[in-house]
Amino acid sequence: MNAHGIDTREALELLQTKDKDTMDLIVRAHEVRKASRGLGVRLCGILNAKSGRCPEDCRFCAQSAHNDAHIDCYPLQSAEAIAQAASQSGQHKAIRFGIVTSGTAISTEEEIGTLETAIAAIRDRGEIAPCASLGNLDERTIERLAASGLSRLHNNIETARSFYPNICSTRPWEGAVETLRLAKKHGLTTCCGGIVGLGESHAQRVELLDQIRDIDPTSVPLNFLSPIRGTRLENEPLLRPLEALRFVAVARLMMPEKEIRLCGGRELVLRDTQALALVAGADGLMVGGYLTTSGRKVEDDWRMVEDAGFFIASEEK
Repeated sequence: MNAHGIDTREALELLQTKDKDTMDLIVRAHEVRKASRGLGVRLCGILNAKSGRCPEDCRFCAQSAHNDAHIDCYPLQSAEAIAQAASQSGQHKAIRFGIVTSGTAISTEEEIGTLETAIAAIRDRGEIAPCASLGNLDERTIERLAASGLSRLHNNIETARSFYPNICSTRPWEGAVETLRLAKKHGLTTCCGGIVGLGESHAQRVELLDQIRDIDPTSVPLNFLSPIRGTRLENEPLLRPLEALRFVAVARLMMPEKEIRLCGGRELVLRDTQALALVAGADGLMVGGYLTTSGRKVEDDWRMVEDAGFFIASEEK
């Protein structure tokens, strides 16, 4: 296994593995995970620091103004509140904390200033690494946030480029890629993933992973659609657990050396097989809740990690 992983042809074949053969795929992915990433599981937490009223029309998103989901809407929280939430994530054994905001991008001077203050406070406390997901940023904003102490910038491409027009029509797919390129230019590590279960084909799931691999982020968050009432995908059927496990395993085989993190929808889709997703190659978990949906008790995640024979890592790989 080289660092580039399996090719897309093999990935598609494996993604279509029959249910009865899925455990063989999981075992193969586990061997790669052990060799490239070890048995540590790295936790991260996030804060929905600015919620709702997003002008983009992403069909799955409860925060889109184009959907009718009932959520709390509020402006950017104070720097003090953001820093306090970061400390709470540290108590959850997370080593990274993501500040997430709705909207196309953070752009006003007041919001940028608040984020600079919050990031500097988190950095100075030294409890947890500050990360952010703030939309498609310009270079000057990225430069300022990096100077404040930001460690990592996140921006999902959401889905395969070929399927993206079915999901969003108001924001270009390429915007996330350019933002991540600028982040790397200014010395930040990057986080980029997507969502599966939006109605895409198996081939488009492989396309998504291949495009993430080309972007070359440090961390790859995998999300599973959790249909939310009031969004235009509220009636989309859930992935089956074995289908989701195959996706995790193929992600590991395509990107042997990347951090593969289980994020939104894992509790709903994987159900009682979450621990198997760690065996299948995931070496990271988002804990403590998501943006507009709650997770489970962090103590349950700690226990799951240890019961499955892994350990909660206190530092980066």
